[in-house]
Amino acid sequence: MKEKFPKGAAWMNGQFIDISEAKISVLDWGFLRSDATYDVVHVWNKRFFRLDHHIDRFYASTKKLRMPCKIKRNELKSILAGCVKKAGFENSYVEMIQTRGMSPTFDRDPRKSVPRFIAFAIPFGWILEPKKINKGMDLAISKIKRISPDSVDPRVKNYHWLDLVNGMYEAYDRGHYTAVLIDENSNVLEGPGFNIFSVSSNKLITPDKGVLEGVTRQTAIDLAMEINIPVTKKSISTEEFKNSEEAFATSTAGGIIPITKIDGKVVGNGKVGEITQTIIELYWEKHNHPDWTEDINDLL
Repeated sequence: MKEKFPKGAAWMNGQFIDISEAKISVLDWGFLRSDATYDVVHVWNKRFFRLDHHIDRFYASTKKLRMPCKIKRNELKSILAGCVKKAGFENSYVEMIQTRGMSPTFDRDPRKSVPRFIAFAIPFGWILEPKKINKGMDLAISKIKRISPDSVDPRVKNYHWLDLVNGMYEAYDRGHYTAVLIDENSNVLEGPGFNIFSVSSNKLITPDKGVLEGVTRQTAIDLAMEINIPVTKKSISTEEFKNSEEAFATSTAGGIIPITKIDGKVVGNGKVGEITQTIIELYWEKHNHPDWTEDINDLL
């Protein structure tokens, strides 16, 4: 039976192709070793949101993994915009990937491999569907510990997701929507594809270490500063998180996502909090702002 794919377009080996044709060898280190980095930017109403922030992080990640991306910024932007254009999307989830690649002789020395760049655009995806935003997420605090930042730097966006996937299954087994993982001291860190914020005494608190420094996380911080809401980066204990007056997650896949229940305990009054709602509205307003967005047609 032929595999089914979402609508989309990709770029590989110097050309645009249908998403169904975007394939790599089973000998690629990205597949065999999870030796890859990536970044995801979204397009809304044919405009990229905070594109340079995502590209900056992507370049930094490839450099940290000792396989710096050789595609220049303007060319990279053109490739990403081309994927969206070829797919015909107004709203899109756009990914750039670099794998370690493979050695022609399958040498075990990673220095012998030739890095591979791939980009693709598929329909915009949501961690929580818009129709469920007012209900918010029901989050479980997993007993599973996040991979130590001493082993894998979480600031380099990566595919080391087995801890996160196991946390998701634990949450499903307990009847929750998804999970947030903890560190060795039982402080909450992040979930599968999202950062977290606690709101207490009219200020935001987000973990200061052991997490991906998400672009949407930084966007929430920037927006809070615009409206004079203090932000603190520090460890958040599980009890402190459960006792938040408000809580929300941040992700490219949906923006600012309210959390209204944690481990079965209602957060605040169980509704989207006032500060969370304000940041949600500001977030979507910025999608029309020229300082925060770029038209795909200007990048082709």
